[in-house]
Amino acid sequence: MTDMPHVLVVDDEEDIRSLLTGFFRKHGHEVSIATDGHSLFAALDVQHVDIVILDVMLPGEDGFSLCRRIRATSKVPVIMLTAVADHVDRVVGLEMGADDYLVKPFDARELLARVKAVLRRTTQTGAAVVGTHTRPVLSFGGWRLDIARRELRSADNTLIILSSSEFDLLLVFAEHAQRVLTRDQLLDLTRGSSHEVYDRSIDVQVGRLRRKLDADAETPSVIRTVRGGGYMFTPAVRRG
Repeated sequence: MTDMPHVLVVDDEEDIRSLLTGFFRKHGHEVSIATDGHSLFAALDVQHVDIVILDVMLPGEDGFSLCRRIRATSKVPVIMLTAVADHVDRVVGLEMGADDYLVKPFDARELLARVKAVLRRTTQTGAAVVGTHTRPVLSFGGWRLDIARRELRSADNTLIILSSSEFDLLLVFAEHAQRVLTRDQLLDLTRGSSHEVYDRSIDVQVGRLRRKLDADAETPSVIRTVRGGGYMFTPAVRRG
């Protein structure tokens, strides 16, 4: 067992794999590599992975499809890499369940910073619970959000798979229930102040949450859009 974060790099370019393997190991990370979807899922099946760095352009099944398959069964964080500097691609990646997105060519130090930020978001909630006297479970409308386990369960105890960014956003909503939150406030509360001025990620994540929380996502009742304001989480929330 090791305390080093385990990064799985999925890229068919040998130069990129070699660069990132050396760089992340130098900075205290355990690294595994994969070159396509088959080797990606083979790696996930046999070892614990803390985060996946996933290239969009892969032989065979592309990164978007692979991200969707990962998200169907796992909440492991995913950062996607693409050679296309296009907001549409970014939105598609987030729609598939990615936690962040970086355009090639990139500075390895920026990727490291993003990896650390995503991992920090996935672990800080559980760490913050330690030392508190409240049970780390929030209940609303038949749903149970377990903060320590980072799990969402329905009224019949079915586990709902959330990406780390979806979980973070839902937690922010639940902790600020029945209050209007602007997109900037939601970005700051989920990611800190270091975000792009124009960032549709909140809208994308809200859409994904609505599809999981509402029977009819076209007429959402749990997360309501406030015209000119932002979003409001409407259910009453109970701790414990």
